[in-house]
Amino acid sequence: MKLTKKSHSCVRLEKDGRTLVIDPGGFSEEDAAVGAEAILVTHEHPDHFDEGRLRAALEANPEARIWTLRSVAEQIAPAFPGRVHTVGHGDTFTAAGFDVQVHGELHAVIHPDIPRITNVGYLIDGGRVFHPGDALTVPGCPVETLMLPVMAPWNKISEVIDYLREVKPQRAYDIHDALLTDLARPIYDRQIGALGGSEHLRLTPGASAEV
Repeated sequence: MKLTKKSHSCVRLEKDGRTLVIDPGGFSEEDAAVGAEAILVTHEHPDHFDEGRLRAALEANPEARIWTLRSVAEQIAPAFPGRVHTVGHGDTFTAAGFDVQVHGELHAVIHPDIPRITNVGYLIDGGRVFHPGDALTVPGCPVETLMLPVMAPWNKISEVIDYLREVKPQRAYDIHDALLTDLARPIYDRQIGALGGSEHLRLTPGASAEV
């Protein structure tokens, strides 16, 4: 499986000539989802869900489909009847040849005064890749490659490290990093790498790795 990091929390997975994209939001490239056969969206926040990017992908490929939670589906489904599927925790499905399991229900706490919205994570091909969205969801099964949200208004580095320790993946790649400056990256790399207990890796937007 080829994993390509797009900006912020967007990743592109390719296998057997088919493509799946997760979270092509407003911080990712405008064409981040174009060419995908399947698109997964974890929640409704604009850095993960951008209607324009989804429309571009579905208009470019009449066979493209979206899987997401209800709050997002309600916004995009009317424009693309039959092409948007609503999912929730515990669901399983196949998208673009990838087996997907849905884990999690709520976004991480930003502040107690801010109501929590729904959020789901996606486990791909039985644990080859796990993308948790904006939550520190532990899927409860072995994970080879964890997409690790490293910098957000809802987390701090100690929580990121403890999350990595709990999931215990073979490796972790940074996501949710658009707000992390180049000046701060070495600090995160050093502390997560030293304390997380798993191989900690980072791809620049557009770079790829085999997982």
